[in-house]
Amino acid sequence: MADKKDIDELSGVETTGHEWDGIRELNNPLPRWWLWTFYGTVIWALVYTIAFPAWPMVTRATQGLLGYDSRVELEETLAEAEKARQAFRDRMAQMSFDEIRADPELMRFAQNSGAATFRAFCSQCHGAGADGRPGYPNLLDDDWLWGGTVEAIYQTVAHGIRSPDDPDTRFGEMPAFGRDGLLAAAEIRAVAEHVLKISGQPHDPALAETGAALFADNCASCHGEDGKGNRDLGAPDLTDAIWLYGGSREKIVETLVNGRAGMMPAWSGRLPDAQIREVALYVHSLGGGE
Repeated sequence: MADKKDIDELSGVETTGHEWDGIRELNNPLPRWWLWTFYGTVIWALVYTIAFPAWPMVTRATQGLLGYDSRVELEETLAEAEKARQAFRDRMAQMSFDEIRADPELMRFAQNSGAATFRAFCSQCHGAGADGRPGYPNLLDDDWLWGGTVEAIYQTVAHGIRSPDDPDTRFGEMPAFGRDGLLAAAEIRAVAEHVLKISGQPHDPALAETGAALFADNCASCHGEDGKGNRDLGAPDLTDAIWLYGGSREKIVETLVNGRAGMMPAWSGRLPDAQIREVALYVHSLGGGE
């Protein structure tokens, strides 16, 4: 004898027999539109797996009857983009920096492409925003060790600083006056006080006076008698408030004792010349270019 059906008194619908906290589950059939939609998605899934790459195999997925390949499509898209970029670069190769900057379309391209190259290869040292960090110059201000014209920036990017694999690299190095015994500890402290004085910071006047003579004998050949630096040598201006390694008394003494020998790789040979030109234009446009 069949079991008697359990009918809900209020709705008159058969129940499934399941009950939670006094609530019984009604055995309502699924809506027809939902069922047909579900069946349609099943059929579509089967057709899709036959027409397109879908089933994973040992070394690759099945290719599908249509022969579609997303990697091929990506390669074609990248090739089209590179072709468009190359058209701009071919134009730029025949133009001076001044001519490029006078062309709004080329300048927009150079800035966008240069920014992408900068983020990929330069931001690790100079920061994503090009604001630098101790030992790595801030490229947003107007204080440049080797010059801030676009031509000077190009030279620096192309050939680097103290780059061992480039004969045209810029070369600048500060002696380790303390470590190498060129100056005594007391003399270093005196020179530091003189540097504090010419940079407008609190200092010991007596020691600064002694340090002025030592500075003239040991430092002026690079930094100048007035301490304003020498771009031909990459010697920084010591009279402003911009410091590559720090301008406190302790940092200045540390610099005098151990010297400084910053280095930047030469990108010529690592990057196409067109990209180096774009980086130079991008950096120059950041606000600190001369």
